[in-house]
Amino acid sequence: MQTTTKRRDAQPVLMTMLALSMLLASLGTSIANIALPNMASAFSAPFHEVQAVVIAYLAAMTISTVFAGRLGDRFGLRRMHLFGLALFAAASLLCAVAPDLWCLVGARLLQGAGAAFLMTLSMALVRETTSDQRIGRAMGLLGTMSALGTALGPTLGGVILPTMGWQGIFLAQFPPALAALLLAFVSLPRDDAKAHGAAQKLRAAFQWSLAPNLIVNLLVAAVMMTTLVVGPFYLGTGLGLSEMMVGLVMAVGPIISIFGGVPAGRAVDSWSARRVLAAGLILLALGALLLAILPVLTGVAGYAVAIMILTPGYQLFQAANNTITLADVPKEQRGTTSGLLALSRNLGLIGGASVMGAIFMMGTGTGDLTHASANAVTDGMRLTFLLAGALMALAIIMTFRTRIADAIANRTPAIGARPSGLR
Repeated sequence: MQTTTKRRDAQPVLMTMLALSMLLASLGTSIANIALPNMASAFSAPFHEVQAVVIAYLAAMTISTVFAGRLGDRFGLRRMHLFGLALFAAASLLCAVAPDLWCLVGARLLQGAGAAFLMTLSMALVRETTSDQRIGRAMGLLGTMSALGTALGPTLGGVILPTMGWQGIFLAQFPPALAALLLAFVSLPRDDAKAHGAAQKLRAAFQWSLAPNLIVNLLVAAVMMTTLVVGPFYLGTGLGLSEMMVGLVMAVGPIISIFGGVPAGRAVDSWSARRVLAAGLILLALGALLLAILPVLTGVAGYAVAIMILTPGYQLFQAANNTITLADVPKEQRGTTSGLLALSRNLGLIGGASVMGAIFMMGTGTGDLTHASANAVTDGMRLTFLLAGALMALAIIMTFRTRIADAIANRTPAIGARPSGLR
């Protein structure tokens, strides 16, 4: 007979530390962007070289996610999370004191690798330390921290930059990383040496039944990134809004994400993850299609309404999909699975920025978006989000393909059978 052990809910200190870890990792993705012009001036470097400061972080975080998960499974989630926090803190200091651009890029690579440990192992530790009855809201809290960090980055950077320069942007990340490291020492449960004594090969650890969850996670992340890439061009060029107004309208999504993560997690706990997943995907598909239709008809109001539908869908999807994906994963494979989730999300973000960005340019009919006409930008946005809606429809089919097939089969009477209700 298989025995199960009841996990205690994570202590408040532990959840604070995990939330702070996720906040730091996501903050690093956006906080440096606003300082790129200052760095270009400070290092006398062209803009395309300075962009490496942002790309290095994202690339290192993407590449390192699966390795971070595997190391967590091999050597223990506690030990590797402590390592990730220490690496992130040390790399933040190295960024602040970098003497030249390429030293800064190298330090950002280290910081991105540290962020991969924080983002990946935080999800695995939530699954490890939280009861089944509260796992959804814990995952929702991590989703909120991820959205908060991404949204807060440019604002926090803008506050720090005038007084402390670009160095202050990285220096400001050291104290919270150090605080999280100290909290981790006192709150993380000790690793079970027996559970992590032997590592399985990645091929053996990977469950192919998880593939649809990971692919759908990639598609959803690509659609969400598309809104961040296409939105500013449409609002600025297509609608002629000022930079301030573009920023205000673009803030609608992050604000909803910040306040929607925990309620989405509570819905998973009280309503069931499958139902919440279905609701999230339906809202994502509807929001993407409305982005292709409403702004053309009603302008900025239509854009805001579509985002207000799309963003809660993303929050519901994220809380439910993370919960379902990690639900039945063996303890010794949770780090790897969390790494695969993070990897699929990061690949989706890259795909949204590159592939969907290319679709948008194709739809406008020009590669020079700065000089594209308002009508051309509107046409490009319509094409891009019609495709995004189709991707979300594909995600729904992939997620519920078995139930859809069963429903079709049950509605189709067998050959020679009399329809039900006829006697």
